Amino acid sequence: MLKDALGSYRGSIEELDRIIDEDPNNAEAYYDRANARNCRGDSAGAIADYTKAIELGLRPREMFLACGNRGIARVDMEDIDGAMEDFTAVINADPKNRGILKTALLNRALLKRATGDYEGSDLDYQQALSI
Repeated sequence: MLKDALGSYRGSIEELDRIIDEDPNNAEAYYDRANARNCRGDSAGAIADYTKAIELGLRPREMFLACGNRGIARVDMEDIDGAMEDFTAVINADPKNRGILKTALLNRALLKRATGDYEGSDLDYQQALSI
């Protein structure tokens, strides 16, 4: 997903399972396993792992990526409200990385358009273009 595109993904699911078994408070391992699960099409498993990683606490950049990736997985599971919450959380946090912010705005714009909120969609799209 987003982290994979940036070339930072590490480890197989089996390796990450072992790391999590040894240290169940390792937020980064949950985050990496969520990315691996998402790549395999296991949206439900990815959502659970992104949620756990967020609860345990990640560095800010990874927190934004986890919320955004969880939003994408929620769209796959047809949880539009949950996805909207994730993209909005990233937007409200106003990350320093403008690419992350722009992606969250564009994803939320697409969701708003799909649900008939054309005005809200246009506002998000315009804000994304201004970045």
